[in-house]
Amino acid sequence: MTILPREFYSKDTVTVAKNLLGKKIIRKIDNKEISGIITETEAYRHTDDPASHAFSKITERNKVMFQEVGISYVYFTYGMYFCFNIVAKSPKKAAGAVLIRAIEPVKGIKTMQENRGSENLKNLTNGPAKLAQALNINKDHYGIDITKKSKLYITEGIKPKKIITSPRIGISKATDKLWNFKIVI
Repeated sequence: MTILPREFYSKDTVTVAKNLLGKKIIRKIDNKEISGIITETEAYRHTDDPASHAFSKITERNKVMFQEVGISYVYFTYGMYFCFNIVAKSPKKAAGAVLIRAIEPVKGIKTMQENRGSENLKNLTNGPAKLAQALNINKDHYGIDITKKSKLYITEGIKPKKIITSPRIGISKATDKLWNFKIVI
């Protein structure tokens, strides 16, 4: 499978969020490979998006959102969970990232279940924190170049038949933006 090149992420953040649906995320842990098809994403832009971490200013937490596209943005939330994003933005924008909200597990399901401490396949990777936990993504994965084969990268996958668009989940600002995208496999 071909790893998505940097140019893939160098488009409008909303476009990249849609285009990531059906792609395959691959996580290497020691000699094991675990993977899944991306089934849900959300776009977060810059000054036109009050719900974005990049809306106000550059901070230690969000600084990667202002850097090169194709880099991982992992943040800690609610004092206990990590969430995995990919920096994606048009060359005309200063910042942007796509939150990977859910995947359909493909390979290494047993490892994902062990990482989550749950055998429930339906709820294994159907949320951004669950996904990060299942793939063992944490602060050590902040700033990784996912356009290169390493411990975390994204490849071509399947072509979605239909994309479902809705408001983003769990935010209180910019709730009018329909920047949550899902597919059903």
